[in-house]
Amino acid sequence: MGFDILKSRVIDILETQNIKHNEKLKLVCELLRNEVNHYDWVGFYFKNNDKEELVLEAFVGEPTEHTVIPFGKGICGQVAVSNKNFSVDDVGAQDNYIACSINVKSEIVIPLFVNAENIGQIDIDSHTIKAFNQADEDFLVWVNSEISKILS
Repeated sequence: MGFDILKSRVIDILETQNIKHNEKLKLVCELLRNEVNHYDWVGFYFKNNDKEELVLEAFVGEPTEHTVIPFGKGICGQVAVSNKNFSVDDVGAQDNYIACSINVKSEIVIPLFVNAENIGQIDIDSHTIKAFNQADEDFLVWVNSEISKILS
């Protein structure tokens, strides 16, 4: 399914009434994992109040023991500090990588901003090396911008 079609489905989820934000996030995770072949794990991490750590709030894929990630640690922790998109073609070549599964080959993490503050991120793992391109990055930036509207 193309990203343009997925955009309308993401909007449908986010505009659904009578379900909580966490459930909407989980539904977005399910949609992306089910409809994009190279998205093998999809999750949202959020800043834990005033602590310099991220907490996993919603995800779809293999369970992970990394439900709390300190700022600066791993790809997610680096994005929490840098506030910049981070796409990794080969996680095995990264010094500061937290291995969630031996199957993960590449990862993309996009920060989620509300009122110009980085409050969290979408994290996607793939079992394929060099799985992500500019179209993925642009789409995920768009997803986060839409999600920020329901969180602000």
